[in-house]
Amino acid sequence: MRNDGKVVPLHRATADLADHSPLARLPVILLQVRDKAAQQLRHDLQELFDNADDTLFEMADRARNDVDQNIFFEAMRDLRLKRKNIERGFLELFFEAFAGLTQYNPAAITLPRTLVVEESTPRTDAMERTVAVQTMVSRVLKRDGFALDQLTARFSSMLGKRLDDQHNPLSPVMLCEYFLQAGRNLGVEIKVKLILLKLFERYVLADTEQLYAEANQLLLATGVLPHLKPAMARRVVEPADSDTFIDDLDAPPAADEAVEEVFAALQQLLAHVRGRVTPTLEHGAPAHPINTRDLLRLLSHLQQYVPALEAQEDFDLRHQLEQLLTRVSVRSGRSRVVATADEDVINLIAMVFDCILEDRNLPDALKALIARLQIPMLKVAVLDKSFFSRSTHPARRLLNEIAEAAMGWSDCDGAERDSLYVRIEQVVQRLLSEFVDDPAIFSELLADFLAFTQEERRRTELLEQRLRDAEEGRAKAELAQRRVAQALQQALLGKVLPATVVSFVRQAWSKVLLLTCLKHGDQSAEWHADVQTMEQLIWSVQRHDDGESSLRLLALVPGLLKSLRDGLSSTAFDPFATSEFFSALEALHVRVLERSDEADHSATPLIEVTPQVLQLSADQAAAMPAPRRAQDDAGLSQVEQLRVGSWVVFDDDDEQTLRCKLAAIIDETGKYVFVDRTGMKVLERSRTDLALAFSRGGVRALDDTLLFDRALESVLGDLRRLNRGK
Repeated sequence: MRNDGKVVPLHRATADLADHSPLARLPVILLQVRDKAAQQLRHDLQELFDNADDTLFEMADRARNDVDQNIFFEAMRDLRLKRKNIERGFLELFFEAFAGLTQYNPAAITLPRTLVVEESTPRTDAMERTVAVQTMVSRVLKRDGFALDQLTARFSSMLGKRLDDQHNPLSPVMLCEYFLQAGRNLGVEIKVKLILLKLFERYVLADTEQLYAEANQLLLATGVLPHLKPAMARRVVEPADSDTFIDDLDAPPAADEAVEEVFAALQQLLAHVRGRVTPTLEHGAPAHPINTRDLLRLLSHLQQYVPALEAQEDFDLRHQLEQLLTRVSVRSGRSRVVATADEDVINLIAMVFDCILEDRNLPDALKALIARLQIPMLKVAVLDKSFFSRSTHPARRLLNEIAEAAMGWSDCDGAERDSLYVRIEQVVQRLLSEFVDDPAIFSELLADFLAFTQEERRRTELLEQRLRDAEEGRAKAELAQRRVAQALQQALLGKVLPATVVSFVRQAWSKVLLLTCLKHGDQSAEWHADVQTMEQLIWSVQRHDDGESSLRLLALVPGLLKSLRDGLSSTAFDPFATSEFFSALEALHVRVLERSDEADHSATPLIEVTPQVLQLSADQAAAMPAPRRAQDDAGLSQVEQLRVGSWVVFDDDDEQTLRCKLAAIIDETGKYVFVDRTGMKVLERSRTDLALAFSRGGVRALDDTLLFDRALESVLGDLRRLNRGK
């Protein structure tokens, strides 16, 4: 590129600062101290960032919820993008601090910004940061304070003025200042900043003894305060491993002893299946086990020749490795075999993947993709035996996450167009082409894949929630309609009534009852009041022979008319039709009070209310309870075990195989609603229909436990039975 000449390497940029006038006035020996310290600090920072990715991934892996997990994944991405800028900024601030020694004024001493609470920072966050820095500084001063005091005294002697420890460019306070200021543009939460400070203490401040010792030694060699007694060397403590560091951040450590114990137990079970990777050797030729590094080279060679999906079933890893070892033995003239421990790993991984390929829970098309991961997973297991004992191992989790995401994938989705299939294919292809011996790629791929699946899961959950709300609303509406139908049947069925009243109750008042049932329920006072109004209306238009009925009707009519008007207004019933009905109702009440038989039939025809008149035969049939099956029925017990989120496969002979997830159980109607992987509704079944489908084998539930764990447990069960048989 034309602008390449403008790119300045970090070591040149820092070295060029020495040519500026403020630094030029520093004694040469101080420049040497600065350059020597800069080399060590640069190395320590690189080690910090090399390990930060794994640490943040472990924290995300052990996060208690999706929110915390996303925080750590976003921090990993941000840190990767800004790592170089932070390293460069740190060293620039370091050089500026040395340059500032020439203008250092002891009378104008101010605290470094690291120990000052900034107004723009949330107070609680600033306090946490300040406490963390002060704690780290205190530990360094307690451990290496004597050496730092000597170094500050020598700096003061060379500058000709008293230098304060806090303003020594190599003091822990200033080192923390450089780090925080260089990383101030990191868009991460305070919990991530505190973790980065822990890492800074672990990889940078932990080496202050060497930093101060070398600086003092340089100054002492040039005769600066030679009378000062050198600091006593402290006992060298090996740095804790990454799991122990995670334990300091409130996560359980993984003990190496436990890993070895688990693998030793596995080897005992695998003893009876050894010898499956045995190359063809000359008779009597001594066998020389190849080391792990050579085995990884052979596996990397095979990894480049993993067959295409169509030929995947014919690929036998152990046979291919056996042939490769035979060729190596022939070429070298020495019989080469795989070491016992490595052979046990090869056999175990091969059996696990055989089990995965027979798993009915995975779609066949995605089985072929997952099968191509056998060599990468084998290489990880050879490198790291905790692969078998730690369920949170990144490579193991990646395999499980792929399998979980693939649970609902159907071949009919179309591999070329489906984003999930394409993403899994990209993961597999990248591992086959890039993974050699650095397992960090699994952490990176897992973080990216989780981000992809979580985004899909959020969209799916939103659709499923909308579906549940709609289905529950529809179920409530159906139940309300049935309840209204029952109320109308009880009040009208079998009676001979004016056609006007029957039409009004069926077309208008039924809507009032439906709205009341939906809003208040069929046990509410409002419901009972509206039902009573309907019953009073029906009674008011019927002929009664007793003498008190007329008085009762006269007392009833005003309240009845008010209740009818209030109910109709709540449903926004047609005002013109309302007026017509009340006119007709007034005439009916007059005839009832007059007890006149003339023209009754001509003015207001009477009809006998039957189910056909009410048009409720379908609703009545729907309202009848479905026949219950025996509680010990096998199909019914399988239905009872289903929970929202369970995956099932419908595989009827006359239908296409369909993978779907139970999204809702509608208690009101007994309906089970199923969706596809995208959250779209695909079918619904009643409890009884679903039980019948389970009984005849037309549907089966999928096992959604972790794929690798399930396969490993199955293989171990087979090995235990084999050993008992021996």
